[in-house]
Amino acid sequence: MAKSVLHDDAMVQLIKDDPAFAPLYLHQAFIEIDEEGGYEAFMLALRHVIEATGGMTAIAKRAGMSRESLYKSLSPKGNPSFKRVAALASATGYPISRIATVNAHANA
Repeated sequence: MAKSVLHDDAMVQLIKDDPAFAPLYLHQAFIEIDEEGGYEAFMLALRHVIEATGGMTAIAKRAGMSRESLYKSLSPKGNPSFKRVAALASATGYPISRIATVNAHANA
C-alpha cells in the first residue's frame, strides 16, 4: 500500500508542477476507459487531478456536493453517475468535452 500512496503523491505533485499535464493525463485515461481496468484508471486519474487542482473540499464545493460524497464517489467501491463524474471533471477546470478532445500535440 505504501507504494500506491507514493505513486498517488507523485502524480499529484507532477500535476501541480506541470498543470498542462492534467488534461493529457485525463485524456489518456479517458480513451482507455473501455479496456480492462480502464474505468478504475480514469477514476484514479480524476482523483489525482482533483487533489492537484484545489483539493477534495474545494472541488466538492464547486461540483455541488459534500466532501464525504466526493470521497465515496472516488472510492474503489464508489459508483458515481456520469452526471457526477462530469460535474467533478468540470469543477477541476477540465470538462469531459475537453478531456475527450485534447490534442496531445498541442499545449493544452
